[in-house]
Amino acid sequence: RVLNAMHRAAPNIYEGPLHAMTATIFRDLNLLANSSGQVAIYVANGHGAWEAANANLFSRGDRALVLATGNFGHSWANSVRRMGVEVDLLDFGRQSPPDPARIAAALRADPDHRIKAVLLTQVDTASSVKADVAEVRAILDAARHPALLAVDCIASLGCEPFEMDAWGVDVMVAASQKGLMMPPGLGFVWFSDRAARVCAGSDLCTPYWDWQPRADGPEFWQYFCGTAPTHHLFGLREALDMILKDEGLPNVLARHARLAAMVWTAVEVWGRGGDIALNVADQAARAPSVTSVRIGGGGAGRLRSWCEANAGVTLGIPLGMAEPGAATYGDYLRIGHMGHVNAHMVMGVLGVIEAGMQSLGIPHGSGALDAAAATMAGR
Repeated sequence: RVLNAMHRAAPNIYEGPLHAMTATIFRDLNLLANSSGQVAIYVANGHGAWEAANANLFSRGDRALVLATGNFGHSWANSVRRMGVEVDLLDFGRQSPPDPARIAAALRADPDHRIKAVLLTQVDTASSVKADVAEVRAILDAARHPALLAVDCIASLGCEPFEMDAWGVDVMVAASQKGLMMPPGLGFVWFSDRAARVCAGSDLCTPYWDWQPRADGPEFWQYFCGTAPTHHLFGLREALDMILKDEGLPNVLARHARLAAMVWTAVEVWGRGGDIALNVADQAARAPSVTSVRIGGGGAGRLRSWCEANAGVTLGIPLGMAEPGAATYGDYLRIGHMGHVNAHMVMGVLGVIEAGMQSLGIPHGSGALDAAAATMAGR
């Protein structure tokens, strides 16, 4: 449906239906994020959305506290640092959510309130660790620290509950290519009235990244700092209809939770008979959109190659879980279950993985597919 919506001739970009449709997109992006603030749309991927947020949030010499739970937390920290912002990095490893005590201690160590913003990744796509956004806001409030709270929802929006207003989030970034079921190419930044006020006059903000005209216009071209990404907008309109109108956001979130549980169940059963484990032991800290799995002895790498060559299934590489070329690089893979994914797709992938383990002689427990089917059935 999304691809069909994009497959059309170029529209009139100066007036007419495109303008009216785009107004509904801004409205529905706020519905998706449960936000009463403003949203800016960029022709960019997730890294571009980071840079847009950074440019508006900070001036040179400002300070950020970054909470990292995997590769993408570190990447956002590097993005901020390279733009001239001082970074205090709290690294919580790649298997656990942020530790509230360490966050509170870092805020207490900043009595002059030099930290302008706390940067948090709700779901790290590499480690599949899920952070508790509301908990981080509560820590900020308890410390009476004025720092803004910025959240990366690139791998969680439309897959995991997110309440921008209720959780006190000031800035949120996302992209089109995951839960929104789109090709890559659009980045989004939501910002609260407080963020707009506190960040006004940032000296990192260039004309292209400036979020205010993208949110306010009033000329249509200002929303995109030039020509609109017309065909992506048509696809996004269809994707938002699928999420908000046809399936309904509560049902979309429930589907993601159910599909994730199927994957977790299968991996746990496989692990009873082999060196196989979920990267995140605590179920409450696991993402409903992607699952990182360890299969020792290089089994994950061999399995990824087998699945692609023999069944046309592409499994994710171990981004940040081990360095390329390291002995453990082949011990990790990722299973994505985000966006346009349903039960028969997940059962198919689990079946292919099991066939691959059989073919490669990777030891594993039996009964995983039955257990995943039982989870799907609610038993």
